[in-house]
Amino acid sequence: MKNEKEIKIIIEGKEWKDALDKAFDKVIKNIKVDGFRKGKVPKNIFMKNYGIEYLYDEASQICSTSAINKMIEQAKELDVVAQPEMHLGTIDENHIEFVFELTLRPEIKLGKYKDLGIKKDKVTVSKKEIEETINSMREQYKENIVKDGSVQKGDIAVIDFEGFKDGKAFDGGKGENYSLEIGSNTFIPGFEDQIIGMSAGEEKDINVTFPDDYQAEDLKGKPVVFKVKVNEVKEVKLPELDKDFFEDLGYEGIDSKESLEAQVKENIKARKEVEVDNKYTDDVLAKIAETTEVEIPEVMVHDEAHRMVHQFADHIAYQGISIEQFYQMTGSNESKLMEQYKEEALKRVKTRLILDEIIKKEKIKVTDEEIENRIDELAKKYNMTKEEVKKDYGNDLEYIRYDLQIRKVFEMIK
Repeated sequence: MKNEKEIKIIIEGKEWKDALDKAFDKVIKNIKVDGFRKGKVPKNIFMKNYGIEYLYDEASQICSTSAINKMIEQAKELDVVAQPEMHLGTIDENHIEFVFELTLRPEIKLGKYKDLGIKKDKVTVSKKEIEETINSMREQYKENIVKDGSVQKGDIAVIDFEGFKDGKAFDGGKGENYSLEIGSNTFIPGFEDQIIGMSAGEEKDINVTFPDDYQAEDLKGKPVVFKVKVNEVKEVKLPELDKDFFEDLGYEGIDSKESLEAQVKENIKARKEVEVDNKYTDDVLAKIAETTEVEIPEVMVHDEAHRMVHQFADHIAYQGISIEQFYQMTGSNESKLMEQYKEEALKRVKTRLILDEIIKKEKIKVTDEEIENRIDELAKKYNMTKEEVKKDYGNDLEYIRYDLQIRKVFEMIK
């Protein structure tokens, strides 16, 4: 393929002879020949019994670092996009040959990437969305308050219950002081409806039938009786839109329903704008990809899928789950997970190649001043020092340069 190159590195002469000598000094420590102590076998006796070929494996490892460095020197003008593969070629007492298979950046024929005619969706925020968001916020601060009177839908009934089938109590059918929200459909159909109207201290037999698809075989489709006692009735009380609630939210400058609605509207709008912008970016890149021709090396897709697996492992580790536990719970493994990521990995690689080609074609540059300004922005945004920001990037400012180049590409194509 056009994007593959083979580099052969030959180690010979004194360098190879020295490697064989070092290999002998190492392997002889574990060699035993009749008539000699372990590790004290003379070299001529060793050669007679084992042959010089016995040293090749150890000597090749000794020479591998030198071979890699020589390969890197020869490949420094090449655009290598994946870890080179190394294997041994010919080998004898006079030389060893290392063969490196390099994957180069593939040639890419860009499609149209300007004036694509793609429109960004408009962002609107409805009154209903604002109300639903505020109600959701109130739900977070709701209180369950004991009330007089009977249970109504939406209330919480604190109950004792025990279930009986054919007059005998069944396993898992008993609970004490269980808080049941009426209308939550937590229990089997018909149970919660029959709680409605009961008052604290009241007892009642509730007749229900288990669904045909219930998990317990002995209860599927069976009629049962639950003996229920209501210990307490609570109503769910949402906070009023008052000073206390505004203080609980911790929003600066919010002191009325109107100002809260304005803030919520602004928050929803900001979130939607990010979503719309991300969708627009995806649409633009997908449009460019449709008319872009490139033969993507399989190794690039493999490497990207491998990187995605590690990103996923890091993500679930924050939740206290190791990747090994995930594999055990899901019956998966790294190969299966990489296969799942393959399509997305291909998309990511193609996108990256497209962006890099646009940078090259448009000669997009980033100045040192722009890099310093970006570091200042990041330091202020995350309350860090400039030195801490640089450390996060491994003190390699080329990462920041590339990020700024990509930003300029997006500004241009959008």
